[in-house]
Amino acid sequence: MRRTTSAAAAALVLAGLITAAGPAAAATGTTPCAPSVDLLPALPGTSGGSVAGFGAGGLAVGASGSLPAYWTGPEHTVHAVPLPAGFAEGGVKAVSATGLMVGSATRTADRAAVAFTHQMGSATSEALTTPVAGGYEVAVDVNASGRVVAVDNGVAKEWVNGAAVRELPVPADAIPGTRIVSLTGINKRGDIVGTATGSYFDAENDIEVTKTFPVVWPAGGGYPPYSLQVWNGYHSSFSTVGRDIDDRGRVVGLEHYHYRNDPTRTPAVWQKPYDALPTDPGRLGAHRDLELSGSSATTNVAVGTATTFEESWPSYFQAVYWPGKGAPMALPHPAGSTGDTLSRAFAATDDDRVGGALVDRNTQASTPVVWNCASRQAYAPQK
Repeated sequence: MRRTTSAAAAALVLAGLITAAGPAAAATGTTPCAPSVDLLPALPGTSGGSVAGFGAGGLAVGASGSLPAYWTGPEHTVHAVPLPAGFAEGGVKAVSATGLMVGSATRTADRAAVAFTHQMGSATSEALTTPVAGGYEVAVDVNASGRVVAVDNGVAKEWVNGAAVRELPVPADAIPGTRIVSLTGINKRGDIVGTATGSYFDAENDIEVTKTFPVVWPAGGGYPPYSLQVWNGYHSSFSTVGRDIDDRGRVVGLEHYHYRNDPTRTPAVWQKPYDALPTDPGRLGAHRDLELSGSSATTNVAVGTATTFEESWPSYFQAVYWPGKGAPMALPHPAGSTGDTLSRAFAATDDDRVGGALVDRNTQASTPVVWNCASRQAYAPQK
């Protein structure tokens, strides 16, 4: 393991970063931990990567270079995950309590992508969905008990033990032409969050109507799905996306405005019973934009990335920790980092770990990273 920041060193690094308000309080109910920023090793012959999820016993999953990988033990020993036959690149997105991993894989020849499953310890991985052209990742998630969700050839599905057990319908109140484009989260209970998009021509008003919005399907399939409310709809420049759902049913994501050279990303949070507009938890320091990407199961924590765009390019970005109330906070970089060190956060756990990537702004090289005892390291940046 390359543990770059011990508990003592972390305190020194943070001393120059944390405002007078001090670090965030430790998450309620977590066991004692030692704050550290751990850079994870790469598979032989690869470099870069990121942490996308966590499992039991300190397991972390993600990508090493362009290959799926996972890390185990206090030394973060790196292990390769086999790709499905015929596929050359990919990454693990999540893992169940029993080691069932799910991820996305891409072919070299035509850039077609599939979701795949891999049981930890197995010699093979299995493609779960039909290959989709276009070079885009296929969103996929698995909950603690092993229920898997993804969109397969345009149909939103849930699988148990490798068999599809239900198809997820488009909400009845959706505009004409709506389809489910991604499934990105499933909680312990089995509630699912994804994103739908629809478009049709309104001849009466002579306009093209487009709406992209999050959807929640309650566990079990006995209830209709919820169309989550959005701030701005009916125009293709706005896309509102649900990224994750915790065990209380809280959904986190973002509204993405994309028009010419002025993109914006606004963090969004929806609470049950999903009968109100999302709330905006605010921004990080001088960063204008922020997106939420993941959440812990029960401690109300959400993580993501704050961004500053320059001519539509994300020139600066910083990993964000939001405890569920108050302002978003930043996660520190390792000792010796320069102003050209950037970071993103993708996943959080109830035991106060956050996973993501460090990125060198000049070379764009990335390194998988885990923030241990994240709540005690998160800080309010000086303006």
